[in-house]
Amino acid sequence: MLALSIAAFPEELPIQMLAEIFAAADAQVRAAGALLAGGHTIRDAEPKYGLAVVGTVHPEGIWPKNGARPGDALFLTKPLGTGLIMSGVKHGIVGTQPLERAIRWMRTLNKDAADVIRPFAPHAVTDVTGFGLFGHAHEVAERSGVRIVLESERLPAIDGALDLARKGVRTSGDPRNRDFAAAHVSAEGLVEAYDALGYDPQTAGGLLVALPRDKGPALEAAFEAKHLFLRRVGLVEEGAGVAVV
Repeated sequence: MLALSIAAFPEELPIQMLAEIFAAADAQVRAAGALLAGGHTIRDAEPKYGLAVVGTVHPEGIWPKNGARPGDALFLTKPLGTGLIMSGVKHGIVGTQPLERAIRWMRTLNKDAADVIRPFAPHAVTDVTGFGLFGHAHEVAERSGVRIVLESERLPAIDGALDLARKGVRTSGDPRNRDFAAAHVSAEGLVEAYDALGYDPQTAGGLLVALPRDKGPALEAAFEAKHLFLRRVGLVEEGAGVAVV
């Protein structure tokens, strides 16, 4: 698997800072089992950095979005709220602790979680990123031809994220995610803060996993043994759409 850097930096940014960014990216790429093979850098007024990744996977190792089945349990491997916390930072209303927690989760690779999940042969897996939990749950439900039920009180949040949601903080991606998924999400009576959490776009979010319910306890035990985060957040039923209860 190969990764290419895609970077944009202002000329005023110190060269040493750029070197540290590239070095840190190289370290994370190697930790994920890939190699950083080059890339492209341009001048821009605002610093930006990302990666394009190219690789191969054995056909039997592909985890689809369209395989969730009625009776499956749903699990999430990271708490939510990176978008809310970063918006709070921009507005100057977040302390250092929530920011540090968000950064720690954004820097946590999904590799270890995926390694634990793999022997359980999950029916469907997707990462929770820009569309937020509700948006990506809608993708799984629509492509699998099922109804996904999410339990609002079990939705995990990074410490500080729900407080920001209660204060009315939202990201610029929140309305776009609602445009994408809200018509397919039933959330009557949902507390507004959890509604915001569900539509919050995530940077480097966790995995949403659907697998047979009877495998759930063993999966939880395997994550606990590795000291990794896991939360059961719902189930899969016959029907269509996403219901948040």
